[in-house]
Amino acid sequence: MANEAKPCPCDIGDRMEYGALGQEVQIEHFKAYVVKPSTASNKAIIVIQDIFGWQLPNTRYMADMLAANGYIAICPDFFVGKEPWSPTKDWSNFQEWLQDKKPTAINKEVDAVLKFLKDQCGAKHIGVVGFCWGGVATHYLALLYPEIKAGVSVYGIVREREDRYELKSPTLFIFAENDSVIPLDQVSALEANLKEKCKVDYQVKIFPGQTHGFVHRKREDINPADKPYIQEARKDLLNWLNKYM
Repeated sequence: MANEAKPCPCDIGDRMEYGALGQEVQIEHFKAYVVKPSTASNKAIIVIQDIFGWQLPNTRYMADMLAANGYIAICPDFFVGKEPWSPTKDWSNFQEWLQDKKPTAINKEVDAVLKFLKDQCGAKHIGVVGFCWGGVATHYLALLYPEIKAGVSVYGIVREREDRYELKSPTLFIFAENDSVIPLDQVSALEANLKEKCKVDYQVKIFPGQTHGFVHRKREDINPADKPYIQEARKDLLNWLNKYM
């Protein structure tokens, strides 16, 4: 197999066989998955995919979880039709694959999603939650969009910008202690710089013994040792949104 020499450290984990509760819609030049709560809401969350794309059942499960907690949730295809990463690909080709899928180059799509949420869904309070690639994107949006009321960046760090610590939106950063993609020294540097430069509320939280993807790509029903951490992280995510939305 092509990936035997250099496998992907970003493990797809326990891919769910999950049907999802929402529907796919077209927004300008891209598609999105939208799910709404059972009662009317003017609060919406943009759910940003990981490298495995907007159709990964695990990510749609998280969107549905948000809807069950009273939020309109939308998961756009931020790859705009381009093929997502696959676990069978050779990790040595990852940077080449990433060239036209930068998580810091999604402003056009974000602007379209914000307009859709306001005009079509009646959203007045909008937050962002992102995983992996989407965690980087969430961090990036928190630097640029003061209208975003809250962000939760799950295992993602913006690295290539100088101004990456002056957040405009209150942001929770969730990390795993044993993350092979994000070393703890990078997390420590993030926290130290936020403490020095950030003017809005933030929190950096590291979950012991956990690995990259644990919040949305590990199934708590078949990972009993990890279940308390998965549940705690999801509760923290919801509590952060509830506090600032």
